[in-house]
Amino acid sequence: MHEVIPGGRVKGQVLVDGKDLYARGVDPVDVRRQVGMVFQRPNPFPTMSIKENVLAGVKLNSKRISVAAGDELAEKSLRGANLWGEVKDRLDKPGSGLSGGQQQRLCIARAIAVQPQVILMDEPCSALDPISTLAVEDLIDELKQEYTVVIVTHNMQQAARVSDRTGFFNLEATGKPGQLVEMGDTQRIFNNPAEKATEDYISGRFG
Repeated sequence: MHEVIPGGRVKGQVLVDGKDLYARGVDPVDVRRQVGMVFQRPNPFPTMSIKENVLAGVKLNSKRISVAAGDELAEKSLRGANLWGEVKDRLDKPGSGLSGGQQQRLCIARAIAVQPQVILMDEPCSALDPISTLAVEDLIDELKQEYTVVIVTHNMQQAARVSDRTGFFNLEATGKPGQLVEMGDTQRIFNNPAEKATEDYISGRFG
């Protein structure tokens, strides 16, 4: 997405199954089929129904799908996002009419409908109330059985609850690029970090 930002650039490699996503000849559309994205604020397409939102990615990939297959995929994806029971009787209603937590789970259903390998989540609960946050966290715990889920969060309790491995990123100073300070099993990172900067952040000395 940074490619549309004036002056935006990338350096280094991002490897998925040993393949560099930024290598020459890699089709960005194909990358987006493999890697789903869930943003900080729920962003269902406002002019689309709940069902149309779920199937949007499939149709944008120019995949022909019958009405019956579309119904089946929409149900499967909404079940996967723990939303089916709440919306099954109003699939033709606007997705933007759902609550914030439901909208976020709708966006997750939209992401998994294209059957990606990886789901990226950028602070997916920051705009949600505690009950909706718990629903999304429970969903993440279920999704990680089938997908690789990478989540960015400033909420240390959330990181401890939902992750198997944790990476701590930090800035040396304002205006300087961020860097990965430490990466490891979540339990070790929180209970016995190897780096002082990690320990300082976890203990609340800064941040």
